[in-house]
Amino acid sequence: MRGVTRREVFGLAALGAVRAVVASGEAAAAVAPGEGAAAVAAPPQAVAMLYDTTRCTGCKACMPACAEANGLEPDTAMSGGIWQMPLDLNAQTKNIIKLWESDDHSQWSFVKRQCMHCLDPACVSGCPFGALEKDPLDGVVAWEPSRCIGCRYCEVACPYEIPKFEWSRFNPKIVKCQFCDHRLAEGLQPACTAACPVGAVIFGNRDALLADAHERIDAAPGKYFEERVYGEHEGGGTQVLYLSHVPFEAIGLPALGPTSNPEYARKWPRRIYQWLWGPIALYALVAGVIHHRWRRHETEAHQLERETGLKEQL
Repeated sequence: MRGVTRREVFGLAALGAVRAVVASGEAAAAVAPGEGAAAVAAPPQAVAMLYDTTRCTGCKACMPACAEANGLEPDTAMSGGIWQMPLDLNAQTKNIIKLWESDDHSQWSFVKRQCMHCLDPACVSGCPFGALEKDPLDGVVAWEPSRCIGCRYCEVACPYEIPKFEWSRFNPKIVKCQFCDHRLAEGLQPACTAACPVGAVIFGNRDALLADAHERIDAAPGKYFEERVYGEHEGGGTQVLYLSHVPFEAIGLPALGPTSNPEYARKWPRRIYQWLWGPIALYALVAGVIHHRWRRHETEAHQLERETGLKEQL
């Protein structure tokens, strides 16, 4: 197999940068959340999680379960090296329970954050070497170390700010939830869903969990924010779904329209090529006219030279 040249490496990296920046920048231009259908169909065996803020007690049992299942070192920096106490997702934390409280202290909510496993992932689109892949069957978005060059375009592209880079390592990794894919291969569910004592986060088929979520909404009108499931359509759809009694934006979920960010990135080259046809056609027309007139001028100049013996000065 032919090796990749240095020029090709730089070219692919530049292409990835453009894709990542366009994908992240287009998030602000997305239409109102919840409108339309998901831009991409879910994989045939799409696995999913459903997290319900009204059921979460904030026990954080899912956090050490995730760390143990994935061999993550405890993040004890904020506790003086005593106990695990991460402030957010980082190179040692793939899953976290956070607390949100309104300014007037009238509302509060726990929220679980991890990779959303988008149906059309921006991180996959932004990676120039395919180090991030979405499984075509179950939809799990996983990182492949052998193809990663550490460009971190996945961090730029992700609208949820999920992938984290191991800055402290000589051979750093991109760290993100991978749905405990090693456990899925053994017929087990992810460690976080297995550890949750109250069923605040559950695991299953995406279609089945969406049906479950809508049943909860129908059974308790007014209980859930806007009576919708976050991730059903947002950003083209995700495989981590949320029900919340407070605004989704308050608990850190961005307002996204039904079109995925990579789809915006794919549209721009098509638009550019479409817009270029006009200038290219005009340039060809002008060049053709100039060429025709120059040939006629040369013919007249040669004829004048034969008649008068004088050379054309131009």
